[in-house]
Amino acid sequence: MGKAKYGYGWVLKFILAAVLLGVGIYMVFANEVVYTITGVGIVIFSIFRVVPLLKSLNKETLRTINLIEIIFDTIIGGLMIYIALTRNLDDEAIWASIYRYALAFFFYARGLVYFNSIVFFGEKTEVPKFWVHIVALTLGAIIAVIPGFGYETVGLFLLFISLVGASYLGYDGFGGYTKYREFSKQLNEGKAKEAEQGIQAPGKNDQAKKPIGDEPEDKRPYVN
Repeated sequence: MGKAKYGYGWVLKFILAAVLLGVGIYMVFANEVVYTITGVGIVIFSIFRVVPLLKSLNKETLRTINLIEIIFDTIIGGLMIYIALTRNLDDEAIWASIYRYALAFFFYARGLVYFNSIVFFGEKTEVPKFWVHIVALTLGAIIAVIPGFGYETVGLFLLFISLVGASYLGYDGFGGYTKYREFSKQLNEGKAKEAEQGIQAPGKNDQAKKPIGDEPEDKRPYVN
């Protein structure tokens, strides 16, 4: 049986696009959501890097430095989640300051550890990674010193990311839905079996595909 040329993944993609867009819009107006999403993002980024990163580093000193960074980042992310779920962010200004400097530390520490690894320990790198960490250092410095930085800035950035992600999922889901509708059209025309299995109608070519051993034996005498 051939593989079906359609699927129902487009339904999930449409739903995820709607959820992502809705959460992105809501984050602009809800400080607690921005706080929580930031903490969850930092924790995921930290924990999921542990095993691949430590296995790929050749020097014990580098493994120790990166592990210390990951531990601190995980603590920062967990603290953000705890604060968002247990504190009133609008009534206590101290939580905004903790959020700001924790985020600045996260970006600056990532850039600092990276450049320390390639300058002092000879770790190889790539051009895109180099510029990404230049941006990380820059973001850390900007977040620490810019007067107007707050939840709203991060909320707008996350909204932009949500729009990009929702657009991608929507476009991908549209492609899957188009294939599904093409199959439905073929189904209504009575071609479902051929559409799903790729079976061709029997024709002259089928005779050429028959094994030679299945042909009837020629009883006529051989003449030289």
